[in-house]
Amino acid sequence: MIQAGYRGGTVIALCGGIGGAKLALGLARVVPAEKLTVIVNTGDDFRHFGLAVCPDIDTVVYTLAGRANPQTGWGRAGESWRFMEAVGELGGETWFALGDTDLATCAVRTARLADGARLTTVTADIARALGVGCAVLPASDDAVRTVVETADGDLAFQTYFVGCRCAPAIRGLRFDGAATARVSPEVAAAFAAPDLEAIVLCPSNPYLSIDPILAIPGLRALIAARRAPLVAVSPIVGGTALKGPLAKLMAELGLAVTPATVLAHYGDLVDVFVLDTADADQAGDAPRLRVAPSVMVTLDDRIALARSVLAFARGGRP
Repeated sequence: MIQAGYRGGTVIALCGGIGGAKLALGLARVVPAEKLTVIVNTGDDFRHFGLAVCPDIDTVVYTLAGRANPQTGWGRAGESWRFMEAVGELGGETWFALGDTDLATCAVRTARLADGARLTTVTADIARALGVGCAVLPASDDAVRTVVETADGDLAFQTYFVGCRCAPAIRGLRFDGAATARVSPEVAAAFAAPDLEAIVLCPSNPYLSIDPILAIPGLRALIAARRAPLVAVSPIVGGTALKGPLAKLMAELGLAVTPATVLAHYGDLVDVFVLDTADADQAGDAPRLRVAPSVMVTLDDRIALARSVLAFARGGRP
């Protein structure tokens, strides 16, 4: 249910999977559906069992639909696993688990793409079917694939993240296809909205979830030419990452695991950078830094952070 009293303009949120989806849900409870667009990383996408799997898109859609698995943050609540059990019985690959209802999403997506539909259109239709009101857009309809350069060689993202459990030491990252990927008309239209009030970088992994989006030249150009303030939420709290391999990645790349490192990475794109209260001592008098509770355990936490982010975008404090 949308919180009453919203008087603002449109909002764009850029995010990856679990962490970003939490803030996206908070925004969806504050911002009317017709005024919110969530642009999602597609660098994690891959083919598995011949199916088009879009982990971050599905996590965001399931979260906004109230159907995400509350224990894992990914996949669907009340999932069954007959398909994977049968795959294992037949000697197939079981390293990447697709639940039965998640499998249905991937199967429908694959069939629609094979018939010539754009990923943007398919994503919108799936989101609508599951009851999501706001726009959920892939960063591009063109393939952008994250490749992790490790001491063990170059690995596709899911091989690194799930297959290898993030164990190999990272030496670098690249985003195959990003340089020639195009911005969809829907993404361009979101940035062209006359009442665009804020662009939000959710607390997703900057290197693995946000960078594949920013690596698309046309999309980065839209952000650079924005008329609205960009607010980024630090994914580092108290010297570590709350979820995923971010802290390990930063350490292996020789980077200090601090909010300041993330802010420096985003550079001049960011107008306001939100630190958690655990890192309030790092704010000082820096004009771009703000402090708010950013650890999102409950739905109320997500809504409160969304309200803080929008207040900061408007130049105030909550």
